[in-house]
Amino acid sequence: MEGGKRVYLPAIVGGGYRRFWDCRLRYRVVKGGKASKKSSTAALWFILHLMKYPAANLLVVRNVYRTHVDSTFAQLRWAIRRLGVEHLWRSSREPLELCYTPTGQRILFRGLDNVEKLASTTVEQGVLCWVWIEEAYEIAREADFDKLDLSVPRGEVDPPLFKQTTITFNPWNENHWLKGRFFDRDDPQVLAMTTDYRCNEFLDETDRRLYERMRLEHPRQYAVAGLGEWGHSEGLVFENWQVEAFSLGELQQEGMRHVFGLDYGYTNDPTAFIAAAVAEKERRLYIYDEHYEKRMSNEAIAAMITRKGYQKERIRADSAEPKSNDDLRRLGIGRLQAAGKGRDSVSAGISRLQEYHILVHPRCVHTAAELGAYTWQAGGREGEFLNRPCDRDNHLMDALRYAMEDVPRLPQTPQKVYRYGLPRGGWK
Repeated sequence: MEGGKRVYLPAIVGGGYRRFWDCRLRYRVVKGGKASKKSSTAALWFILHLMKYPAANLLVVRNVYRTHVDSTFAQLRWAIRRLGVEHLWRSSREPLELCYTPTGQRILFRGLDNVEKLASTTVEQGVLCWVWIEEAYEIAREADFDKLDLSVPRGEVDPPLFKQTTITFNPWNENHWLKGRFFDRDDPQVLAMTTDYRCNEFLDETDRRLYERMRLEHPRQYAVAGLGEWGHSEGLVFENWQVEAFSLGELQQEGMRHVFGLDYGYTNDPTAFIAAAVAEKERRLYIYDEHYEKRMSNEAIAAMITRKGYQKERIRADSAEPKSNDDLRRLGIGRLQAAGKGRDSVSAGISRLQEYHILVHPRCVHTAAELGAYTWQAGGREGEFLNRPCDRDNHLMDALRYAMEDVPRLPQTPQKVYRYGLPRGGWK
């Protein structure tokens, strides 16, 4: 490294990623559960190898440009600090980029929300030979990936430099195009691997106990969020959803109805709070905030809602906890109302939600995990599912049902069914 600084990589990077680290194939594709080190390992690899190859430059892509600041940009700056080379890098927010000052190499950040402009992305020094697509699950259309792939990496590269696209994501649904493109084919130019929290030696015992509890109590959620396995669509209550990094500013437009739901928990179950915006004419539901935590007192719940700025909103909460509802109103959550209960309230609430296409912001990781694990009960003839959901992996789903109680039912019209629940061409 510049300045003669030496680091012991195994102590910094840890194990579980040897194939990833040594790979020089055209595509490196890593799906993994939460806390699997995939993003942090990728960030460390890019910083170290940019310093190793003076002609290399990196383009970092997410579905929406503005989401870089709190994710990839922060992750790469963390990697710079972890390697102890802060004095060799300069960061900028306008435009968003990182520069290796000894050579002028750059890390550029772009979004697929303006995919046409990606073709004009260039660098002054060296070649734009590496691409990192983070949270690739957000990219609903394979055609958008193809446009990017045809544009960058670009240009001639001389050995030992090489072209490579790195793709990292959480595998919420087995029907996503990423599975068929990179995991179901035997392509010699693709390294496709799955990692999970068990290779992350930097987790403490508290973190590991959380995953062990998930394994015992929520096996389907554990398979996806813990082990990085594909979310299975068989028997899912909701198939009309996807993870997408939409702009929160878009949700302030006229005609959007904001709804909020709260489901109580304490020792064994988490308290679950959810915030969403409803576009009734377009039949879209945007989930943009959540809270998911055990052992919360009513004072802590009220403080959380106030901290998020929702204390003056109408919040629908579990009617089975009238004392908690009274406490929250006393603590300043004045418009909180009990959700309706009844024999058919669960099925009616599910039916209402099935009328919408649900978009989940990437920061709502627990909501995505529940949507990918919430299933109908098995037990019908010949393996059929019953018309009752399993009473697990559903705390945020219950909160979402409560939140939607004030939204009128949509007029029923025939609905075409599309792959991934999207109309052809995707949502514009």
